[in-house]
Amino acid sequence: MLDFTDRIAFVTGCGSRADGSKGEGWGNGQAIATLLARRGAHVVGCDRDPDAAEVTRRIVEAEGGSCEVHTCDVTSRAEVEALVAAIVERHGRIDVLVNNVGRSEPGGPVEMDEAVFDAQMDVNLKSAWLCCKAVLPIMERQGKGAVVSVSSVAGLRYIGKPQVAYAAAKAALLQMTRATAVLYAPKGVRLNAVVPGLIGTPLVRRLADKYAGGDYDGFVATRNAQVPMGFMGDAWDVANAVAFLASDEARYVTGTEIVVDGGFVAATR
Repeated sequence: MLDFTDRIAFVTGCGSRADGSKGEGWGNGQAIATLLARRGAHVVGCDRDPDAAEVTRRIVEAEGGSCEVHTCDVTSRAEVEALVAAIVERHGRIDVLVNNVGRSEPGGPVEMDEAVFDAQMDVNLKSAWLCCKAVLPIMERQGKGAVVSVSSVAGLRYIGKPQVAYAAAKAALLQMTRATAVLYAPKGVRLNAVVPGLIGTPLVRRLADKYAGGDYDGFVATRNAQVPMGFMGDAWDVANAVAFLASDEARYVTGTEIVVDGGFVAATR
């Protein structure tokens, strides 16, 4: 099951400066890239931070997997198109696209600066649109492909933080996925989303700085207490859901999402 042998998997936001293989914590993109490589894929990862991407590449290659990484700002159409063209020129196809980039900034409509709102839309929504715009024609020509976008429970519920732009963008990402899935279903291309809840990644420390005045321990305790299962998930919970939706085992699954949240959404209806 979950065999990606000889498939080309394009994973955005693949990097993390923390090295999960050394117990420093796994980022979502790092775990996704590592898992797909373990299952036989050749991973093409990209990140705005080349050093973070290199950490992921080293992890994959140390395990005997196949991975190349590129520096790319996926909010830039020119950079996305250039990278996708380079992937196709080198490998001839793209079998899996994982739209994984995202970033949250605090604020409601009144407090948030317009430039911050625009940037939140770009990184959390437009990036996925640009990647789909470049990759979907390739998958259509192949007659097969799988796109998995990483959203957030913030796109489904208010989760206790004032992050109106992030929430709006992640909600829009879900509906873009559903609508596009219907358009591409006759073409053999599936689009789905993973909706993580409160996940314990290296990013949590930065979130504590933004939303809890730097009280990391208190922020973690609060997040754990919000989850019916009593603890945050980790990047591997997200990666496992991504791998399923990208796999042939999910061949009849399109236009939907898997919520990976320990019961958080079910408890807040």
